[in-house]
Amino acid sequence: MKMLLCGDVVGKAGRRVLEENLPEIRERLDLDFVVVNGENAAHGFGITDKICKSFYDAGADVITTGNHVWDQREIINYIDGDEKLLRPMNYPEGTPGVGTGIFEAASGRRVMVLHPMGRLFMDPLDDPFAAVEEALRNHRLGQTVDAILVDFHGEATSEKQGMGHFLDGRVSAVVGTHTHVPTADAQILPGGTAFQTDIGMTGDYDSVIGMKKELATSRFTTKMPQGRLEPAEGDATLCAVYVETNDANGLATNVGPLRMGGRLREIWPE
Repeated sequence: MKMLLCGDVVGKAGRRVLEENLPEIRERLDLDFVVVNGENAAHGFGITDKICKSFYDAGADVITTGNHVWDQREIINYIDGDEKLLRPMNYPEGTPGVGTGIFEAASGRRVMVLHPMGRLFMDPLDDPFAAVEEALRNHRLGQTVDAILVDFHGEATSEKQGMGHFLDGRVSAVVGTHTHVPTADAQILPGGTAFQTDIGMTGDYDSVIGMKKELATSRFTTKMPQGRLEPAEGDATLCAVYVETNDANGLATNVGPLRMGGRLREIWPE
């Protein structure tokens, strides 16, 4: 199975590069399944129902989020009605929405998506390792589902790498989101799980993690109260990770970055 996981979409620039290019990418790579992290899609903070629809129309099968999931308050009443929009799975019981699901790919195969959020330098949520362990209790890769994808939304590289090794051999891929900076460590772990510490953002890289650089920089140089950060709106780069799996067991056979547009050097998976 051929799958793509797209990094945090930031603002209008990120939405534009995703919506303009994802249909072509799906066709060119003959993708079976696409996950898009959309937690910064609404002017840099959260996501709306209209943006969800535009991502689905462009070719996203599932949308993940993160710590900004509730920034657009309208999403609180919307999320229960959209099973393809996931919030972090380790929020306390009773939180609206769900953080995991099983979805049908274009090929008809069953893809499970897990969306935990880290705790190091993040909100003090429930244990993400225990949450994924519980979610996998009744599911086995290559048996009850054909692929398992994990979007681990976290700040610390150590925590994300720890999750990769914790799940190695039990899921198809573990990829990190949240830092908005792509890491150069795409690999297949010893047990057969594809891994990359962070996909990077889909947004304007002439910025400070997607936000206009002047205001963001002044926060560091003056230490004075500043206005609300605004997303940069120049040419954006689409950052994603391509994962190919063995149909017999669901483990990874190929993994690599995909980057196109904007300032970063274009890379296509081999």
